[in-house]
Amino acid sequence: MSETAIEPDTQAQASSVRRAGGDPPLLYLDNVQRRYRQGDADLHVLNGIDLALWPGQSVALVAPSGAGKSTLLHIAGLLEHPDEGEVYIDGRATAILSDAERTRIRRLEIGFVYQFHRLLPEFSALENVMLPQMIRGLPRREAQKRATELLNYLGLGARLPHRPAEMSGGEQQRVAIARAVANAPRILLADEPTGNLDAHTAEHVFRVLSQLIRATGLAAIIATHNLDLAGRMDRRVTLREGRVVELA
Repeated sequence: MSETAIEPDTQAQASSVRRAGGDPPLLYLDNVQRRYRQGDADLHVLNGIDLALWPGQSVALVAPSGAGKSTLLHIAGLLEHPDEGEVYIDGRATAILSDAERTRIRRLEIGFVYQFHRLLPEFSALENVMLPQMIRGLPRREAQKRATELLNYLGLGARLPHRPAEMSGGEQQRVAIARAVANAPRILLADEPTGNLDAHTAEHVFRVLSQLIRATGLAAIIATHNLDLAGRMDRRVTLREGRVVELA
């Protein structure tokens, strides 16, 4: 894979970043910087990140451990604040928003999938997917209907009443994906979603995830070490010295 550095946008406005069709990105990280204090020095993890993502587009984030993948995803998902720079969601700057408003955006606009499924062990697959919808305020009957449809779409119709301990690793991760998109988010952020699975199961989970992205028009960033899976996404990027670099 060849590499091309992404030049920062000089206008620092989400509306100025457009692709050929003229539409602005759904998610735009503009000159995002993040550093942590390490002893007497600052550790610069992100050093001016510029990354734009459009609806229906899947971006593979391929980088070694410690390069800042998780930090980038946490900032993009409004779980962390950047030290400098801005995160725009649908053209709206998020740095000045209150914690309550950032939480509202995370609940409604962003879905998260992690390497470990983090399902609630005392609840069934169906209940795990219903819960985020009910927290949002959806009536139980509607939440159950949507959860059932999602799990059926992901090939888990026979697993609705099963608890996580009664399912395989791949099944648990598919339930986690269903939970992540239960509230119909527009952005999906996945941190090594197949990293804890064997090759065959990882392939199956990735195929299901890709179908879901295409079917729903999600804008997705998926951090992965699997170059074969990354090669099948719309774009591939890596991190070099805290900057985003496009991979051909």
